[in-house]
Amino acid sequence: MKIYRNLMIIIVLVMVLLVSGCNSEGTSQTQTAEKMSSSNSKVQKIEIYHFHATSQCVSCKTVGAYAEETMNTYFADEVKSGKIVFAHINGDLLENKEKVMQYGVTGSSLWIGVYDETGFHPEQNTNVWYKINNKTDYMNYLKSVIEQKLKGE
Repeated sequence: MKIYRNLMIIIVLVMVLLVSGCNSEGTSQTQTAEKMSSSNSKVQKIEIYHFHATSQCVSCKTVGAYAEETMNTYFADEVKSGKIVFAHINGDLLENKEKVMQYGVTGSSLWIGVYDETGFHPEQNTNVWYKINNKTDYMNYLKSVIEQKLKGE
């Protein structure tokens, strides 16, 4: 009976570690979005960053790969002109600490930062995680979100 209890404890601990594996700092990933102060603001630039840890799970890799494919497919001209910036950022690396702090990143995530006449507005998009099982839905969803941001909405 003691062996069974110890085995159950080990299984529970392993499950907890697996579930928290995508979050490099061990804190919950709550959406910490700063609302834009004016929905009609003129957008100067949009940054789309896939923040990740050095060791990534399949879901983390998928979020980044689909985001990159969305940029290449639908926003290549905007990326080329500098209106949109896209990058994968390893939050574990010291060289990326400033960007991690600017966005308030706590783990693997997709962030959209909008620069307009009122300032900088970072927003974590957690909805993409629910769409990773369907690439078409993911890409259409993210395309729609970015189009709204470009319009200042």
